[in-house]
Amino acid sequence: MKRIQWCNMNCKRLFTMALLIATTLAMANAEASEAWVIDSQAQWEEAIPAEPGSAKSGLELKDGVASPTGNSATLQSALKTFDKKHSAQSIVFEQSPEWLNWEPTENLGPVNLGDAPVMLSLGPDNYWMFGRYMKESKKDGKSPLPPFTPEPATLEGFDIPLKTTKFPNQFDAAGGLKKGTGGYHAWQSRDMVNWVHHGPITESVGKWMTTAEFADGKAYFYYDFPNDQDPHVYVDADLFDGLPGDNKGMAYDDPSHGSDCAIIRDLDGKFHLIVEDWSPINARTHAWDSPLAAHAVSPDGIQDFKLLSPPVDERTKPTGQIGTYNHPHWVKENPERFMTNVAEYEIHEPEQNAYGDWSAICIGGQYYLFCDFDPAEGKNMSVGWFTASSIDGPFSFCDSLGKGHPDPDICFAEGKFYLATQMKTDYVSAGPWVESVEARVGVDTDGDGSVDHWGDWQRVKETYDYTPGFAKQIQKTPASIDLSDLPAGFGFQFEVKVTDTTENKSKPKLDKVTLTFE
Repeated sequence: MKRIQWCNMNCKRLFTMALLIATTLAMANAEASEAWVIDSQAQWEEAIPAEPGSAKSGLELKDGVASPTGNSATLQSALKTFDKKHSAQSIVFEQSPEWLNWEPTENLGPVNLGDAPVMLSLGPDNYWMFGRYMKESKKDGKSPLPPFTPEPATLEGFDIPLKTTKFPNQFDAAGGLKKGTGGYHAWQSRDMVNWVHHGPITESVGKWMTTAEFADGKAYFYYDFPNDQDPHVYVDADLFDGLPGDNKGMAYDDPSHGSDCAIIRDLDGKFHLIVEDWSPINARTHAWDSPLAAHAVSPDGIQDFKLLSPPVDERTKPTGQIGTYNHPHWVKENPERFMTNVAEYEIHEPEQNAYGDWSAICIGGQYYLFCDFDPAEGKNMSVGWFTASSIDGPFSFCDSLGKGHPDPDICFAEGKFYLATQMKTDYVSAGPWVESVEARVGVDTDGDGSVDHWGDWQRVKETYDYTPGFAKQIQKTPASIDLSDLPAGFGFQFEVKVTDTTENKSKPKLDKVTLTFE
């Protein structure tokens, strides 16, 4: 039986990995060498002081970030001087990690994929979506589609027998012809446009599926049982057979109510769960979300999860008073474990923002948590997201977009990032980097206090790629310029032009500049 396999890295990706490692090492050793690092507010003000010798136009320095106030901005740094000649190696630019660079798109995936979407990207041309199998198209509502007779079909990238379906851009493989089991199904794509249905991956007990991961040739599907309680897991080594994998049962005995978890493996291979913790809020009146998230880690994703510090904690002031609410599913779905639908919580004041239905991704070491966002002031729900430089947090809120109850998930595919939701609109992004940034570096070769040699203007940007063996760890090649061709000198200066080329609210905000020397 055909198994899931990771695509081999081609020469380009090997070169990208080598460049990434070299650049990362250079940045890591920056403080050890005589590097020029501009990161904090004080460092930015020193690099661009309000005096002759440096200049900025259309640029605001605030909270350690250089932000354009309009569609374009320029800056010229002061001259960084040395007592003896130095040779420059590279200049690296980092932008704000807030990731506002999103554009709306039509709903992703199969038109009959129902319930909360779950995604996995298993390398180039190997993308998966999971959801309930709906008999009719979501776009057509409840109106029945006309009778349809399947016919044999071929699709580029698939060397297995396929049949046409009544749904556009969708085909059935052998597994997709098997009878459903009341849970989630699997669809596979090579291009994020055409989808091949491979059939069931969970039984009805796994109908509240929330998240998925991949490790060592196996998919890990996490589901709540009962709804909003205790993450359980299926482990499936064959997504093509139309049969659910091995149900391992409860993965994490969650001491709180809530679940709706996300799962992500770190680069050491450990599995991290992010779960809702309803202990500080009446979740029933807050879209079944909470200001508090919990974090648990396991070596294998199946058992021995250990609770860590909360990655998100936006609780207001506790009153010491206890309230209660009812959940409609706990006793009905699992009466052996739950004798009551009543949950207790500690009342907090004032009203709290609530977040939940978590999903996770990591880009070059920067972690992002996407979620439902139910604001305290009663505005419409939307997709929200948080970020941190470590999975251990704490995470900071970035922003929100859209309208509706999202239950989001995110993946990297076709060189872009796709954000799937239950809303009418999904989203796509080229990545956290915002176009465009151009830069050049000048050298004072004779020590007279002024630049006498400038390098060429170059456009810089981050690029992203798959990490072999990981579905949610995305490689990042920093935005940098190789300066090894510049002559040695006693001083160095850089100039930058930024232009906002996007239609969305994002701007090319410079967070950090690192100029390294031999």
